[in-house]
Amino acid sequence: MIKFCRIDDRLIHGQVVTTWVNTYKIEQIIILNDKIARDKTQQNILKMSAPQGINVRAFGVKEFAKIAQNNPITRQTMLLFSTSIDVLELVESGLKIESLNVGGMRFQEGRTRITKTVAVTPAEKMAFEKLIDLGMMIEIQMVPNDEKIKLSEVL
Repeated sequence: MIKFCRIDDRLIHGQVVTTWVNTYKIEQIIILNDKIARDKTQQNILKMSAPQGINVRAFGVKEFAKIAQNNPITRQTMLLFSTSIDVLELVESGLKIESLNVGGMRFQEGRTRITKTVAVTPAEKMAFEKLIDLGMMIEIQMVPNDEKIKLSEVL
């Protein structure tokens, strides 16, 4: 059962993931990113970064969409993305996501800052706009105790 969907460009890291795992009683983290799905070394690093006892898997976005159609997710699962483009691709492939948490999307060249912790490329901004148009509730919140900011209000 998908309990929580999050974008964080650092993926699995320290206290941030641990707080979300505890809040939603997550048993498994599925990373959806084509590059990481092909990189066993990066997968191993991410598995070591996860809290003890949490299963970590990585899939390409389209690959996961096909798998999820025929295999119901039975564990309490967090879907973890690095970009809104991957979220949109998954949704357009048929997987329904009602809400999305956005953590960090760091500012760097080619990105526009929309909040203190979120900066987007033009393509990521368009993907977010499409997701909002599809009715997805998207909120920016680094950790559970932080105030939620509706992405639609700052985009």
